[in-house]
Amino acid sequence: MSEKHTGNLKDHYVNDVRAKLKEEFSYSNDMQIPKMVKIVLNMGVGEASHNSKLAENIVNQLTKIAGQKALSTKAKKSIASYKLREGMPVGAMVTLRGDRMYDFFQKLVCVVLPRIRDFRGVSPKSFDGRGNYTFGLKEQSLFPEIHYEEVDIVKGMNVSIITTARTDEEARALLKYLGMPFKQK
Repeated sequence: MSEKHTGNLKDHYVNDVRAKLKEEFSYSNDMQIPKMVKIVLNMGVGEASHNSKLAENIVNQLTKIAGQKALSTKAKKSIASYKLREGMPVGAMVTLRGDRMYDFFQKLVCVVLPRIRDFRGVSPKSFDGRGNYTFGLKEQSLFPEIHYEEVDIVKGMNVSIITTARTDEEARALLKYLGMPFKQK
């Protein structure tokens, strides 16, 4: 993020980032300028299907991380080799939009990612071809809301950032201007 910016990330997007993107990609209409739509956090825990307390703990931890109630995800099909029945809990997910999305993104960039050991940036190749970015975190204890004592099982999570960008280059520029630390090639 820029040195002069100390306030809200949404204000930074509206006041600075939109102008940079419009100039860089020479959009003719302001509605063409890409923006973040939502951030989806997803934790898959296969062991939770046999331990309901573990499933409850994962939902509680994801709720603390996101600042919004997380949903328990259930198995859609029964798989005998995994001893999994339809309807058993297999993880947790939460979708963030609006101000909570911007607050989470700011916390992710400023607090969580710098806590990763030997962090050199996130991969610039994790785009899906339609302007959405997904990456994984190896453990939930990177977040300041989670205390190490209450972690009974170390689990990672997927973070998906959904944007209105049409191409990966537009989305990469949007996230870079918002402060996402990409690896240098």
